[in-house]
Formats: sequence, structure tokens, C-alpha cells
Amino acid sequence: MRIVITADTHMPDKAKQLPERLTNELAKADQIIHAGDWKTMDVYEELSQYGKVTGVYGNVDDTALQEHLNARETITINGYKIGVVHGHGKKKTTEKRAIEAFTGESADIIVFGHSHIPLVRYFKKQLLINPGSPTDKRTLPYYSFAILDIGEELHADLIFFRDKS
Repeated sequence: MRIVITADTHMPDKAKQLPERLTNELAKADQIIHAGDWKTMDVYEELSQYGKVTGVYGNVDDTALQEHLNARETITINGYKIGVVHGHGKKKTTEKRAIEAFTGESADIIVFGHSHIPLVRYFKKQLLINPGSPTDKRTLPYYSFAILDIGEELHADLIFFRDKS
């Protein structure tokens, strides 16, 4: 199962369309996860053209998204429990807030966004994935998203690219 993970698209403010580098991977995905800050429902609808989308709303999302999505989601794919949350809030780091959002739920993988800082690492026994942003790299040198392959093994990669068009 190939999952494309993205977050913090902030469209149409940061881009008028999804970057080609991302859409090329979306066309090959079995599932799509978006960890919030889409901005408008248009992004959800566009991603849905590529396949099944699981997502949560973030702190800049409009009312339509907040009514359509939850603040956090848990899905199971091939026996792996995946928690998805944006990670915004007060106090603590984005990563700590994301981990705490699934305390007691024994999530194998936690996907989050908000910081725009790409990350793939283990904390204790949980795989943490922040895909960064495909449209708003802030002070980082590259735009990014993640690909998670779930089969007999887990394999997560961050994809970095220069051009968001």
C-alpha cells in the first residue's frame, strides 16, 4: 500500500495549484493523508480526484473543512494504526502535541503537520511523520511531502524538491 502524505498546502495563498512533483506521486498512490492547513475545501476535492483521502483540519482551515473533517483521525492500514493530527496548539512543541494527541491509543504511526518542518523518525515505538509542505517551505531550502509504503515492511521517505509549480 502506497500512501502519499502531505500537509500545510495553504492553497490558494501559497500556491494556485498542487506542485507537479506531488501530483505525479498522487497518481500512483493507493491512499492520501493530509495533516491539515489545506485552507479551503477545493484542496480536499482536488486530492479526492486521485484517490481515497484521510485528513484533519488545521488552525487556518475554513469553516467548510472544519465541518467536514475532524481535528484528529485514526485509521488502520495493513494492521498498522495511524493517527493523524495537525499539531497546532499552545505550549510544548508540535511534535509533543502530536504524540500526546494519541496517548493511550497505541498508534504505530503518527502523522502531523503545522511546523512545516519535514521529519521521519521513531520516538519510542511510534513512527513520526511530518511531511513538511509542498507549497510553503518557509526558511527551509526545499518543498516536501512524504511517501509511506506499508507491506511486509514499513518504508517512509521524505521527498524534497525545488520548484512548487
